[in-house]
Amino acid sequence: MQMSGAGIFVKTLVDLGVEVVFGYPGGAVLNIYDALFQHAKIRHVLCRHEQGAVHMADGYARASGKTGVCVVTSGPGATNTVTGVATAYMDSIPLVVFSGQVPTLLIGNDAFQEADIVGISRPCTKHNYLVKDGKELPRIMKEAFYIASTGRPGPVLVDIPKDILINPAPYNLPKEVSLRGYNPNYEGHPKQVESALKLINESSKPVVYAGGGVILSNASAELLELVHLLSLPVTTTLMGMGGFPGSDPLHLGMLGMHGTYTANMAVSHADVVLAVGARFDDRVTGKVDEFAPHAKIIHVDIDPTSIQKNVRVDVPIVGDLKDVMRKMIKAVKAKEAAAYRKKMTEWRRQINAWAKTHPLTYKPSANGRIKPQYVVEQIYKITKGDAIITTEVGQNQMWAAQFHAFDKPRTFLTSGGLGTMGYGLPAAIGAQVAMPEKLVIDIAGDGSIQMNIQELATAVQFQVPVKVVILNNRALGMVRQWQELFFQGKHSETIQPNIPDFVMLAEAYGAKGFRATQPGEVPAVLKKAFAASGPVVIDVEVDQEEMVYPMVPVGAPLTKMLLV
Repeated sequence: MQMSGAGIFVKTLVDLGVEVVFGYPGGAVLNIYDALFQHAKIRHVLCRHEQGAVHMADGYARASGKTGVCVVTSGPGATNTVTGVATAYMDSIPLVVFSGQVPTLLIGNDAFQEADIVGISRPCTKHNYLVKDGKELPRIMKEAFYIASTGRPGPVLVDIPKDILINPAPYNLPKEVSLRGYNPNYEGHPKQVESALKLINESSKPVVYAGGGVILSNASAELLELVHLLSLPVTTTLMGMGGFPGSDPLHLGMLGMHGTYTANMAVSHADVVLAVGARFDDRVTGKVDEFAPHAKIIHVDIDPTSIQKNVRVDVPIVGDLKDVMRKMIKAVKAKEAAAYRKKMTEWRRQINAWAKTHPLTYKPSANGRIKPQYVVEQIYKITKGDAIITTEVGQNQMWAAQFHAFDKPRTFLTSGGLGTMGYGLPAAIGAQVAMPEKLVIDIAGDGSIQMNIQELATAVQFQVPVKVVILNNRALGMVRQWQELFFQGKHSETIQPNIPDFVMLAEAYGAKGFRATQPGEVPAVLKKAFAASGPVVIDVEVDQEEMVYPMVPVGAPLTKMLLV
């Protein structure tokens, strides 16, 4: 069956089960948009900037567990995706990004809107393709989705020249994907699992350190079962939040630079650390040669290159977390588990003492200003935790992680590895498209929200009812905090005197706007805003002086925290 390349493109998307595409049209992809116009099976969501399109696809993927898809044009359209692609790459999010390209014969001639996006994106994609023959397009597209979603997930970019989209070619979608040299290992080695359990059984101060891989592998239930079987305390990374219930008594809170005192002290005194789906990021370890100095380390990850990359590992296990957790659960005998839980009594007593001595807290307002932590607490109280939370990057992100308990996976969406300002709003739109029945809230800062605030137009056009809560301290808060602590309080370019009126700006886009200026107003304003139809922006004027604590200074060990 012969059809145009654009027709092949759309038919392949349909046959691969794609339901939603985020994108922005342009000359190189006009044929795709013409084909989409004639096809009702795929929903297209028009972004206002290509970076927004990738973040929307990213939020869609994180919330749903499916592969996110976006389409952009050549040149600047393609280069505008790079920040979003790098964001997904750092956080291992499955995306397929399709970029238009100038006709094949013009590649390399500096043609209008030409950019070597394959070369540009190579360092921040799991794989990428330049399509050279229309008949290869279905195979390449199927491979792209397979690579993006298997093993350690990640973004794949497919660059399609305009002539490939115009010219006819046969449609032939292969039934299977076979890639030489790409065979992810999903099964943890039984002997390594046995060695890991032996270490745990011999320990008296174990800690489970859970990362985003728990969520990506859908292994939250297995982790919960194993942890309760042995009464193991658990700390999560920023990316792992929701992978283990935040309200569970065994949860120590987040680990690392802005982690809880309890989590940081527990890891620093542990004799065994079971790391599952985490990569020992520098924001987690602090001074790496003093990270968990007394502990034997067990590291479970599907990506063998992540093991031994940043810290020494005593028992490496390469495999899918769900498989490894199931093997561990099966190998633990009931009698041994009961004895081990009893042995944990003293360790639990020490952990509870740390939690009591330095709980996660903040000083009450003494000047009538709204504390940002209080706003996050009220969001949790009003929603009862039944919401998907996205964040921007900075203080707003850390306060959300600290003061909102996430009990379910795929309910906390944030840019962890790259720390991308402007992520939260488009990611919230993508998440809301994926989960239309859920309340989706973007906890934002007044600096970050302006990076991609144009996507309010997308939310309004498609009536995507996201709620944006801006913790407005009229500053680039996290950078200002560092200046306050480490640069003698010199606020170079971090105080923002010309903040727009966010309520008026929301209304200008056609959204609803609300504002709170006093602590007593916060609960009522949030309730009213969350109950409102359509997209909403809530401007909450918070205390500019407030900082995020605890904080581990760069280069310091986890035990050297700055506290409230």
